[in-house]
This record gives sequence, C-alpha cells and structure tokens, in this order.
Amino acid sequence: MELFHKILNTAVEGGASDVHIKADAPVVYRISSQLVATEMAQQPKEQWLQNVIDNIVPEHFKPLLDEDREIDFSYHVPGIGRFRTNCFQHLGKWCLAMRYVVAEVPKIDNLGLPEVIKSIAEEHRGIVLVAGTTGCGKSTTLAGMIDHINSTQKRHIITLEDPVEYVFEDNQCIIEQREVGLDTPSYGHSLKHIMRQDPDVIMVGEMRDATSFRAAMSAADTGHLVMSTLHTIDAPQSISRVLDFFPSEERESVRKQMIGTLKAIIVQRMTVRKDGGVIPAIEIMINTSTVSKLINENRLEKLHAAVETGTDDGMQNFNQSLFQLVKDDIITKEEALDKASNAQALEMNFKGIFLSEGSRILN
Repeated sequence: MELFHKILNTAVEGGASDVHIKADAPVVYRISSQLVATEMAQQPKEQWLQNVIDNIVPEHFKPLLDEDREIDFSYHVPGIGRFRTNCFQHLGKWCLAMRYVVAEVPKIDNLGLPEVIKSIAEEHRGIVLVAGTTGCGKSTTLAGMIDHINSTQKRHIITLEDPVEYVFEDNQCIIEQREVGLDTPSYGHSLKHIMRQDPDVIMVGEMRDATSFRAAMSAADTGHLVMSTLHTIDAPQSISRVLDFFPSEERESVRKQMIGTLKAIIVQRMTVRKDGGVIPAIEIMINTSTVSKLINENRLEKLHAAVETGTDDGMQNFNQSLFQLVKDDIITKEEALDKASNAQALEMNFKGIFLSEGSRILN
C-alpha cells in the first residue's frame, strides 16, 4: 500500500483532480482538465492492483462488488485526503478511477459563481438542480451552496450521497450526511423515510430516477428545499431529462407539478483559465413567470430564449457567461468559443454585434 499512497500523495501535491489506475499501463492524472501520464519505473501489475482493491474496498461493499463488478465508495488516507472512488472492470481486469475531494469545504465566494446562486441557496422551498457533464464541478458547487446555508441560516440539512464527498461541520445548521450503502440501502429507501427526520434542506447527490424526483417534488410541495444534480448539457434539456424518468402517461401531470416545485436549474461547463486553473461557465434558469408559462404550455424549445432574455431576473446562458469570462480576462477567446453553445453568435458578440434572438423567438 505504500506505493499506492505515494501515487495518491503525488496526485494531491501536483494539483490533480483525478487518478486513473489499471494494470500494465501508466498511472494517469487529470490536471487542469488534461490527462497526464506518469513516468514510473514499473507500471502497476494485476496482482498489485488486486491487493490494493482488497485493502481499500469497504467490507460491506465486497459482496456487491463480486456481484456487480463495479462499485462507488469513498476512500480516506490520513495526511493525504479523501477520494471518491469507482472500482470497475476492463477486459476482465480491475481498474480504479479516483476523484480527489478537497478536504476543506469550498467557500461559495471562491468558486467563481454568479452572485445570484447565493440567493438561490437561500430559498426556503423548491427544487434546485445543478447539472452538467461528469467532472464539471457539480458536487463542488452544491457543497459551496450547502456551506453558504450553514454559514448564514439556522436550518436542519440532511444529505444523501453515493459516496459522501465533502464532510461538513455544524455551524449555524445541524447537518447529517448519509452514505448510500453504509447508512442507507439506496436513495429511494432513504427518501421514503427522510420526511420523518425533520429536514429543512435535503441534498440528494444525484437525481437518478422517477422515484427520486417524485420524492423531491413531494418534499418541495411541503415546504422543503431540495438540491440535487443531473447529467445534462443545458437547462432546458434538464427539464426533458426529468420528464424522461417517467412513463409517457405520467409526464403531463409531472410537468404541471414541476411548475410549482422547480426553483432553479444551474448548469456548468468547466473552462481552463489563463493562469492554468479552471473555472466553470454557468447557465442559470430561474422559474420565473415566463419560464413557468413555457413549461405549462409544453413549449420547452423556447426555454433557451427565456434564459437569454432573463438577465434582469438573474438568468444567463452559456454564451453570456463565456463572454463575461473573456471580458474579465479570465479565459481566452479560443477557450470560450470551444465551450460555447453557439460559437458563431459568440464570435459576433466579440465583434460588438448582439442580436436579440431570444426576444424574437418569445415574441
């Protein structure tokens, strides 16, 4: 285990966000969104990796690993840090993908997020979704929002995670963190009982199915704030993704119920800073009267226009976020165009041409 811990320590000291280990291949780190292969005297061997897995997989997960051949869990090394770990198989051989979780809970002011996200976190009821692709910082943003609540309000927060990443300490709030597989069998099982635990805020690590979202709507209906993540590329697609959880005959009623329970959708795309770090470009859709009307009328294709024209309400799309990041000299124009939803429109913005396509579509 000494070599394994040295690999993890090197990752942390080198600023890596992820570590990838498989037999007979170089150890690979992800640093500032780029994959970097290490130069080791000897590559990991299959038996060595098997020994590592035997030592790091929690005992209560080993039967599940034998059955499913993949598992998520958290692994903590004193003096090095905590890692969100996925153990899986590739061509019949074990692999590890490990995400380093910074020990210190992130402060929302240090994440480069729009100020309106603080206001969203301070809401007392409704559903807030943080969406984006894998590795875009969804968990970090959620942690920053939870920490903001913990620092400013007296509330009871319960988190359901698979696995637990950031570990919070009670400040203004009382916080309990429940790990799937360790503290509860599943998201669905825990959500069934959570209302008896007197929560004010419920944070669900990932919204995965109809059962989870139905429970989230029920909690929001009864005056709770529910925060969770989704794997989608923009805010309007997040609405469609949630509806896809449900059978076709239920989607109409779910869509109507969402009008009263959805509070906001925050979507992230990670960009590379000029100084070599990373910062998220942020799309924000808030459930204003315009957004509610479009959802109610099932005109989801026009939500993009509502976001573009909703800046007075705190909304913004990716192009607007990327344009501001370039204007503030944080990222390059090339990076912005690479991450843009509409690169041609953003290129015109850089030339001083702003066409109000959203207003035309809504009208």
